[in-house]
Amino acid sequence: MSTDARSSIRRIERNALLAGLPSAERARFSTDLELVPLALGQVLYESGETMTHAYFPTDCVISLLYVMKNGESAEIAIVGNEGMIGIALFMGGDSTMSRAIVQNAGHAYRLKAQVLKDEFQRGNAFTRALLIFGSALITQMVQTAACNRHHTVDQQLCRWMLLSLDRLPSGQISMTSKLIGNMLGLGEVDVTTATNNLSKAGLIQYDDGVINVVDRPGVELRSCECYSVVKKESDRLLAHQANR
Repeated sequence: MSTDARSSIRRIERNALLAGLPSAERARFSTDLELVPLALGQVLYESGETMTHAYFPTDCVISLLYVMKNGESAEIAIVGNEGMIGIALFMGGDSTMSRAIVQNAGHAYRLKAQVLKDEFQRGNAFTRALLIFGSALITQMVQTAACNRHHTVDQQLCRWMLLSLDRLPSGQISMTSKLIGNMLGLGEVDVTTATNNLSKAGLIQYDDGVINVVDRPGVELRSCECYSVVKKESDRLLAHQANR
C-alpha cells in the first residue's frame, strides 16, 4: 500500500462511523469520499432544500437548527466525528426541515446523495451503522427539545458545551454570545448572564468569543440530566456497532 493510500485511510478513520466499517466494505465507496474544508458559519443546506451530499465530519462540528417562518432558529442537535449529516437521505427523503451550519470549522468527507442511498440499499454494515447513528441522533433531538422547555439557561449552556467538547480535540469553543444565543434560541443577554455565572463559579473562562472550560467535572455537575442521557445512549449504540 502506498504512503498516500495509508494517509487517506488514516484521515477517513477520524470519523468513527466510517472507521467502524469493515475495510473491504469501506473500500468499495472510499474513492467517492471527498475531503472538503468547512468554514465557521458555512451552511451545508437550508431547511427544505434538496440535499446533494452527505457529510462525515473528521474534526469539525455541525449544528442542526430548526428554522421558524419568521427566521428565528433553535438548535436541535450537533454532530461531530461520531457520525454524519444527512440522515434524511436514507430515511426516505431528499430534504429536511432543519438547517445544517458549521459550528466549529474543520474538515469533513462529502459523499454524493445517490452513492449513500445505493450503499444503504445493500443492507450491509454501512446500513446498520447509519441506522444506529440515526437512532442516537433522534435521541439527542428529543432530549434537546425537553431540555429547552424545562431547564434553566445555565443548564442548557452546560449541556451544549459538554456535547460540543465531546466532538472537539481541545477544551476550547470559539463562539460569540450572539451566535450561542442563535444556536440555543436564547437572547444574547440571557447567554451573557449564563456565561458570567459559570465564569464566577470558576467553571469556564470566556473572553473574546472563546470559551475555555477549566473545570469539566464542575460543568457536568452544573448541567441537567440531558447531557448524560444523550451521551449514554450514543455510547451504547456506538459500542453495539463496534461489537457487530
